[in-house]
Amino acid sequence: MTTSLLEIKDLKIRFNQGGGSSSDAVKSISFELFPGETLGLVGESGSGKSISALSILQLLPENASHQGEILFDGKDLLALSEREIRGVRGNQIGMIFQEPMTALNPLHTIDKQICEVLSLHLGMHPEQASQRALELLELVGIQEPAKKLSAYPHELSGGQRQRAMIAMALACEPKVLIADEPTTALDVTVQRQILSLLAELQQKMGMAILFISHDLNLIHHVSHRICVMKNGELVETGATGEVFNQPKHPYTVELLNAEPSGEPEPVSRAQNKIIEGRDIRVWFPVKAGFFRKTVDHIKAVTDLSISVAEGETLGIVGESGSGKTTLGMALLKLLESQGQIYFKGDALHSLSQKQCRPYRRQMQVVFQDPYGSLSPRMTIADIIGEGLDIHQLASNGERDELIIKAMTEVGLNPQWRHRYPHEFSGGQRQRIAIARALVLKPRLIILDEPTSALDRTVQSQVIKLLRDLQKKHNLSYIFISHDLAVVKAMSHRILVMKDGEIIEQGSTEQIFHHPQTEYTCELLEAAFESY
Repeated sequence: MTTSLLEIKDLKIRFNQGGGSSSDAVKSISFELFPGETLGLVGESGSGKSISALSILQLLPENASHQGEILFDGKDLLALSEREIRGVRGNQIGMIFQEPMTALNPLHTIDKQICEVLSLHLGMHPEQASQRALELLELVGIQEPAKKLSAYPHELSGGQRQRAMIAMALACEPKVLIADEPTTALDVTVQRQILSLLAELQQKMGMAILFISHDLNLIHHVSHRICVMKNGELVETGATGEVFNQPKHPYTVELLNAEPSGEPEPVSRAQNKIIEGRDIRVWFPVKAGFFRKTVDHIKAVTDLSISVAEGETLGIVGESGSGKTTLGMALLKLLESQGQIYFKGDALHSLSQKQCRPYRRQMQVVFQDPYGSLSPRMTIADIIGEGLDIHQLASNGERDELIIKAMTEVGLNPQWRHRYPHEFSGGQRQRIAIARALVLKPRLIILDEPTSALDRTVQSQVIKLLRDLQKKHNLSYIFISHDLAVVKAMSHRILVMKDGEIIEQGSTEQIFHHPQTEYTCELLEAAFESY
């Protein structure tokens, strides 16, 4: 009988809330991970998946306490000292975090961060470590890896940051890889590459993988066994085929049936344009030499023209680095750009940032990385209410009432408004970000991967919520996503981007059923076929 490589025994995790109160986040769970196996850990946001994984490497916050045992190679990891656990982290057990922007150091280049792992655990010299870092970036499919080595995290797209994080996790060829939503920020074509890569490395090294995801379709194709979690408990465990073909628990059935569906209310393109961009260009200079002369440009967006009507949703799709997010930020004047931008007929391109402030209330954004966009020092009430304070839109009594209403609309318990972001799961933090945008009653919201951190059941709820709000308030959305199933359920029109340019655009019906370009066909094939 094969001996388990990692064994969780009766793990309980409790968070102390202060004032003597506490809450149980994980309630006596037990499971095993065997060499060469992929174990899928699935469940909705807040079910306890990620904190169970973080406890393996003693990465829980200070207000958390735990009971039970976590055995790795016969050692109880929970009983190790800080010095001893450092020898395990990254070396014997690697981890891919859910949010790479907050996990990567913003002050260090990608090269330095990967080399640090290689130097600490393997004792590599700087030149040797840099060469290995280059090989790792090539391994995870980053284009122009030599250039990306010298880049800082903020200079990479969401997908590129995630791939850099995967390269760091694999640097020491660990025995166990904990993959916490490893493909969340990746487009569908790169998802397939990464999953194939992980499978190949697993076979080569006999590496065991704990694969955490809210995407059951993904889990289906990568896992040998599945553990289903709900409210801190394991409700079902079994072989993947058994769980999918003969689920025993009602909650598992609910997860299997959850899939974004429906379509937005029809809208006339004859309606007034809410926003229009003409010949938008965003080129980032590449400087070199002692005098930092511009020697080249990174052409993120090149001469694009788009418009969105009142009450309309424009979906923007494309692979990581295609310029989707850059275009959205340029339209909001959050990035310097060339070209003309009109909001409700008013020219914004000629205005200063101060002159743009009155328009900010009507143009909101929900960012891709909810944790990075929420201040860790502010309560949820202060985060959601910050816009109300800046625009002086409510008295103290009205402010609290509006915050409670916004939290209720996005499915959050208003009693949680005095907590801090770190006390919430990734999906809950994204709903906080959506509430912050909604509370100002904007006319246009740019949604940058707003459902990427959410499980399928919550995705469907959020999509329905956004469609209902659009119908009620005649809102306009620019919906940026790599999840084509979500884009299909949300968008009236779709714009396909590649390398900073529009390669195809048309109605949702046209793009999905009669694509005109080979690239669009590849995206659709990757999204809707089995991995």
